[in-house]
Amino acid sequence: MTLTEQLKSRGIRTAPRRKVLISGASIAGPALAFWLNRHGFEVTVVEKASGLRGGGYPIDVRGTALEVVRRMGILPRLRDAHIDLRRLTFLDGGGSEVASVDPHRLTGGVAGQDVEVRRGDLADALHAAVRDDVEFLFGDSIATLDQSGHGVDVTFRGGGRRTFDMVFGADGLHSRTREFLFGPEEQFHRYLGYCFAGFTMRNTFGLSHELMMWNTPGRAAALYAVGGNDDVHAFLNFARPQPPFGAFRNPEAQRELVVSVFADAGWEVPGMLAALHDADDLFFDAVSQIRMPRWSSGRVALVGDAAYAPSFLTGQGSSLALVGAYMLAESLADRDHVAGFAAYEHGTREFVTVNQDQVGEGDATLFPTTARALEQRNDMLRNLGAMPSGEGRPAHSALALPELWPVARLLAQKKAPVS
Repeated sequence: MTLTEQLKSRGIRTAPRRKVLISGASIAGPALAFWLNRHGFEVTVVEKASGLRGGGYPIDVRGTALEVVRRMGILPRLRDAHIDLRRLTFLDGGGSEVASVDPHRLTGGVAGQDVEVRRGDLADALHAAVRDDVEFLFGDSIATLDQSGHGVDVTFRGGGRRTFDMVFGADGLHSRTREFLFGPEEQFHRYLGYCFAGFTMRNTFGLSHELMMWNTPGRAAALYAVGGNDDVHAFLNFARPQPPFGAFRNPEAQRELVVSVFADAGWEVPGMLAALHDADDLFFDAVSQIRMPRWSSGRVALVGDAAYAPSFLTGQGSSLALVGAYMLAESLADRDHVAGFAAYEHGTREFVTVNQDQVGEGDATLFPTTARALEQRNDMLRNLGAMPSGEGRPAHSALALPELWPVARLLAQKKAPVS
């Protein structure tokens, strides 16, 4: 039974389905596609990659975002993929242990409730929840946007042209959609003083369900074992006064910069640098946030990192993307784009801001830049190990989700495909 037939059978009047395009198929994009489809939109998702990106570094789903994935019906799948990180061990410059702590004490998470999964596992779950109901265009991207008419005329890099009622940018920290609408990224980019490189390497260390981090002032190296498998996530983080813009699109320059910073480092860092040389999954970026005075222009809106990246220092990037997608779709359920985008910002911005402001707590304290600050951090970690686990940070649950609009609730109950 089609959506129109379902609604007519319930005596609900229908209007022509609004056609929308979402740029980005990682976290925010498929989540938004799911909820817009549930609200009766005809959804297309375009993604420049040739397919879903598997694997990836671990991410957290906490607080209000847990309710989003529960309403989507994917929480059991995510719990099955839960990494269950059991220990964080911190080392000094000589490789000796400083402290070993329960992860939840540091991150503000809640044991038994929060979910930590590989980024690819979350992306797979989101895609599986919506792939039969919306159109996915992999290996393509938006070339131009034109809002001069009654909709948004889109030209794709693959050569196609289509018109949509609305377009959404869910294309990450370095969003092209945001650049089309508002101009260069630099005006919204809040650099937090660090750069990082992440990649996978062989687990020759016997690590399982744990993270080990080595620190000297302004430098950190970590090995993150998400299970007892053959690989670990390697992570190299360093302080830098200004972002190295010249390296962002040059993998060789990235490798050279990281090697120069860690050339005299001890512990397992020499082996990590050797693995970095051959890594085919290197991810390098600045630690930064996106802060914008508004998230929409005309018929185009931004969601997730494209609008309000909080940085990995907060541990809230994926959770903000999931909550933002829900709030944006719910705001548009019975409103036009003008009123809907206004409602989205009104209902979501305070939650976004309080979570972005978590920088300076938890993970952000892990990378001191002076010897004195490093010793203070080490004292904090030693004391933390003796403290009981907390109840989670209030910021993570600072937004109560509105109830589903009736059409979405009907579809969720029926679990019927939209055709």
